Amino acid sequence: MAQSIPVSQAEGNRLWFVEFAGKTVADGASLSAVQAEQAAFRAAAAAAKVSYQERRAFNSLFNGLAVSVGAIERAKLARVAGVKALHPIEIIQAPTPEQVAGSAIELSRALSLTGAAVAQNSLGLTGAGVKVGIIDTGVDIDHPAFGGTGVNGTTPFPSARVVAGWDLVGDAFNADSSSASYNPVPSPDGNPDDCGGHGTHVAGIVGANGGGLKGVAPGVTFGAYRVFGCNGSTTADIMLEAMERALADGMQVINQSIGASRQWPQYPTAQAASRLAKKGVVMVASIGNNGPGGSAPDGLYAAGAPGVGESVIGVASFDNAQISFAVNGTPYGYNPATGAPAAPTSGSLSMARTGAADQPTLGTTAPDACAALPAGSLAGKAVLIRRGACGFYDKALNAQNAGAAAVVLYNHSAGALGASVAGVQSITIPVVGITAEQGAALHAAIGAGPTTLNWTAESVGFPFGTGGLISGFSSFGMAADLSFKPDLGAPGGSIFSAYPLELGGGATLSGTSMSSPHVAGAAALILQALPNAALGREGPVVGRNALPMINMLTRLQNTAKPKAWSGNPSLGLREHAFRQGAGMIDIVAAVKAQQFVLPSKISTGESAAGSTVQKLTLRNDAAVQVTYTLGHAAGVAAGPNTQTGASYNISGVYNSPATVTFSSPTVVVPAKGVATVTVTITANPALVDRGLYGGYITFTPDADGTSIQVPYAGFKGDYQSTQVLTPTANGFPWLAKLSAGSYSKQAAGAVYTMAGNDLPIVLLHLDHQSRTLRREVLDATTLASRGLIGEEHYLGRSGTPGGFSASGWDGTTTQGVLPNGSYIIKLSVLKALGDAANPAHWETWSSPALTIARP
Repeated sequence: MAQSIPVSQAEGNRLWFVEFAGKTVADGASLSAVQAEQAAFRAAAAAAKVSYQERRAFNSLFNGLAVSVGAIERAKLARVAGVKALHPIEIIQAPTPEQVAGSAIELSRALSLTGAAVAQNSLGLTGAGVKVGIIDTGVDIDHPAFGGTGVNGTTPFPSARVVAGWDLVGDAFNADSSSASYNPVPSPDGNPDDCGGHGTHVAGIVGANGGGLKGVAPGVTFGAYRVFGCNGSTTADIMLEAMERALADGMQVINQSIGASRQWPQYPTAQAASRLAKKGVVMVASIGNNGPGGSAPDGLYAAGAPGVGESVIGVASFDNAQISFAVNGTPYGYNPATGAPAAPTSGSLSMARTGAADQPTLGTTAPDACAALPAGSLAGKAVLIRRGACGFYDKALNAQNAGAAAVVLYNHSAGALGASVAGVQSITIPVVGITAEQGAALHAAIGAGPTTLNWTAESVGFPFGTGGLISGFSSFGMAADLSFKPDLGAPGGSIFSAYPLELGGGATLSGTSMSSPHVAGAAALILQALPNAALGREGPVVGRNALPMINMLTRLQNTAKPKAWSGNPSLGLREHAFRQGAGMIDIVAAVKAQQFVLPSKISTGESAAGSTVQKLTLRNDAAVQVTYTLGHAAGVAAGPNTQTGASYNISGVYNSPATVTFSSPTVVVPAKGVATVTVTITANPALVDRGLYGGYITFTPDADGTSIQVPYAGFKGDYQSTQVLTPTANGFPWLAKLSAGSYSKQAAGAVYTMAGNDLPIVLLHLDHQSRTLRREVLDATTLASRGLIGEEHYLGRSGTPGGFSASGWDGTTTQGVLPNGSYIIKLSVLKALGDAANPAHWETWSSPALTIARP
């Protein structure tokens, strides 16, 4: 039986960035030169009779166009003179971070984790005078957190706090073609008000100041750039336009809590963001929510653009400090469940458990409170229940019906537990979630005798909860070119912030969307204290006594604090360096730092290339010399990606530290001077091939001076051994034909009339990011080349293990229109970081022979 698959399941779309070879205005080109290059392309495309629709033209941060073009015409477009590359314009879903129960106290807890509270209260920093651009769903200008006049909606725009901005899309815009509310036509206007909520929440974290809320930098002013409608998706070209507007409006910091996962640093939004940074704008972006604990796990190399950009600060998420209850004097930090009332901050309850005596130690998860419990059996109790075998709602409802006064759910695997107990029948008792380790301790305490739970208003972090550990949803790096990503992290798990007044005025959300604005706010505080910090112009930077320049990323990475591995923090191992970056930001240390190390991160590349030797330069701005002792702290390593159903997963966690040696065990850095040291990093040969490893080079001062840690990460083995054209369940690649809304797989001898939709189509799955995809046509008899259909560069990985894209051929190659006859389409994929001159770095696939038979 012939295989077929619906067209709707194909990834990708008709929207593409056309990148030109010339420089951008940001890189030094004149506007007239950029516009002339674009005009020459339009003329050449018209002469070649390429059919496309231009959407936008870019010149400041990207030299190119955004176009709509069909699968057949795209190959012709790529062959037009002057085209450097085509990049798909990604459809980007509106951020949907997890919403949980909570209160305003949660934001103050997060401010304590980063040092923002001390920076405000002891250093007197507010971010005053700094402009922060928010590229998102807009900002509720009427919200008191931003100086608004309230729900009556009379606050004028621009206002005293929201001083600039633009709505690029309008309320009804939605770029998701699968949505019932699909509307890809923007209706821009001058007022970037928020009807989605996400942008208001992000802006509140950066700089709320009113309505009972205070953000990281309450004195900043905002630019609001709305790129989403009230619901649905946007496109990457709209995001890029917002970046150019923010630059024109003079934003000093830009936060972008949205992005496209699995992309290269060469993706247009990442390029644009890097150019912003090089012009002195602090560009901060979330790294993504595709970690193992997220709703769409995506394995390694999932970091998103623009966060993967070379000079962009890509931000991971740590869990916020948690409010706690106490048992036998020990605090237990918890996450409140969505759909249940908030727990009180005082009072006591006797505890009971519903699981068997050996429940926490079972290798499998036996049902716990999944069936109705005897009426009154839990009257007035706080009941402990293990996760698994049925839904959180079922467990909570069964406990409630048995008279329980509260439910404490505990995890069956490592990490925090975030639960939703929303259902048909209301849950009217508090429900909270704790870790597996905490649950086992409570289970034992209850089994040993009468146990009392005491509700408190105290907040705690590790080891009494998951506060300060990496969030389960936070994405893994590295970037496709093995550059070090993410760069650092901040609190993003369970953050209370502003929300549109029409939607309640406040909400607790979780996501790297929430961690990124903590860093943007931190940058604003630092810029207030050190106005030249964005470009590192403190001290002499020219002439014979020049010191190495220290930019914002260096300052924040040098002073960040790596955290313990969330999988089992009691072991004393550090979290994956390619997941937490340099660690949790420390704003006070960043402001006060007088010693720095460059570079502030190390990408060791492939171990097959041998050990990495890196020269590190230390700069000392203090009036006294500092002596550092060098050391090494390894992070846990990860096995390569595997595939499970619709997800990419990581094959394992390893304690396989690299070997690190130094040219000298200590280094003396003179007052107002510099010193250098050489570090050699060698991957552990025992680590599984194609795994990622990382850790931290430590600099411990003998007396005065800042303790500094420089993160590193790399790939064990030969990166080009990573298979790209991996067979999928459907057996892609296919030679296909389109008919009645489906692609049908074609065998050898398939005949195409080249009229209408009767064209050869190739369905392709890419199991890893790829440097180049070349499509060539061969004569089926002689196997001689009949020219190229086209080339694409810097391709992202397919979204799922079964995902695929479709590209068609109209019978034209670089040799012109081919006559009727028998042909083969050959695909050649150059692997990431591959050498084009090395045949071993290419993978190829050839289609069955096909026949062109035009009538």
